[in-house]
Amino acid sequence: MIWNHLTYSSWGRALAVTGDIARPERISALRALPAAPAIGNRRSYGDACINGAGPVIDMTRLDRLLSFDEDTGVLEAEAGVTLGEITRLMAPRGWLLPVLPGTGFATLGGAIAMDVHGKNHQNAGSFGQHVSAIRLMQKGKARQITAKSAPTLMRATIGGLGQTGVIVSARVQMIPVSGETMQVRESRVTGWDEHIALLDASEATYTVGWLDAGARGAALGRGIVEEGEIGPDPARPPRSPHTVPLTAPHWALSKPIVRAFNALYYRRVPAAGRTVTKRLEDYFFPLDKIHDWNRLYGRRGFHQFQCVVPPEKATALHAMLSRIADSGLASPLAVLKRLGPGRGGMMSFPMEGYTLAVDFPNRARARDLIASLESDVSEAGGRLYLAKDALAAPDTIRAMYPEHADWAAAAAKADPDGALETDMTRRLALRRT
Repeated sequence: MIWNHLTYSSWGRALAVTGDIARPERISALRALPAAPAIGNRRSYGDACINGAGPVIDMTRLDRLLSFDEDTGVLEAEAGVTLGEITRLMAPRGWLLPVLPGTGFATLGGAIAMDVHGKNHQNAGSFGQHVSAIRLMQKGKARQITAKSAPTLMRATIGGLGQTGVIVSARVQMIPVSGETMQVRESRVTGWDEHIALLDASEATYTVGWLDAGARGAALGRGIVEEGEIGPDPARPPRSPHTVPLTAPHWALSKPIVRAFNALYYRRVPAAGRTVTKRLEDYFFPLDKIHDWNRLYGRRGFHQFQCVVPPEKATALHAMLSRIADSGLASPLAVLKRLGPGRGGMMSFPMEGYTLAVDFPNRARARDLIASLESDVSEAGGRLYLAKDALAAPDTIRAMYPEHADWAAAAAKADPDGALETDMTRRLALRRT
């Protein structure tokens, strides 16, 4: 196996390291490698997918679909296949992954390691809840685990940041679908209370809200709520993707430009709302058609703040959004969703409540704001999403995850030498009980 010495970064581009990377193409090659953290397409925004202290194993060439049972809908695939590729191949056959995050470039292994959630969390829970078996590589030996054969290890692996072994492959329960398009009802909402009320009242299978994070006063919380159902129409031809060819200058997402974009985006939906038909990929992965969109934040990159707070603490989230709007630092990418109670693992992010995600350019003022927002989340009894974090403090995170001690014990048992640690687990001292 050839090791390449490369500089690489996470999706936020605020953090980068230089180290050795191996890209095995067969499980036999993976088995021969020394223990090291496994990474996928590096769609995590912070330091969960980088290792400045040693090598990493890039799993993206282990991307095969191994089997599919047409009767039961159980798919077995290697960890490096992307969720978008599974969607492209399986939707025409009438099957879809039960949970899809905001990007199709996430890998199957990454979706399990982060226990990702989607626009249907209230109805379907998290990704890991639909995984029936995982094949793990531990010290060169592969073993298959299930909730029945190894319940503790299974729950420590789902949402477990890759700390219990290298995820080689998994079995996932797909769901039958009637078509390859989405019927999407877009509703314009004028403020926070209306936004929350529409999310709460929605009976759609898929629901998500876009926020104008720069709106203030009576308009605070205005945005667009999308409610989607899979439709029977045949898929439309895919549009050619666009690419951001160069890193944008620092002023590309300045306050006046963001304000103008948000106003136009808000008004694209009529006041009475509208229903549109979209391709599955355009609905689930709206930004994937703009390749390398992270370059828009300039050379210093960006941070995403994503939290969830309990339903009864919605007022705390309202106060946070007010401070974000007053700062003038938010980008056009701001999302509000209602989550249900479902979660697959000990360190899984979802909890019942409201989740807010906002992107900020990597500047000192933004980092200070995020630190204060994290304190607010802690006081509200919420938690931060480890797939997005790059700035939180150890004590803050461990207090947010009530099963942390059990998870740390399981990770220590599976990886006693700490060979699978990443920059994130070290920064947050997650392996410490």
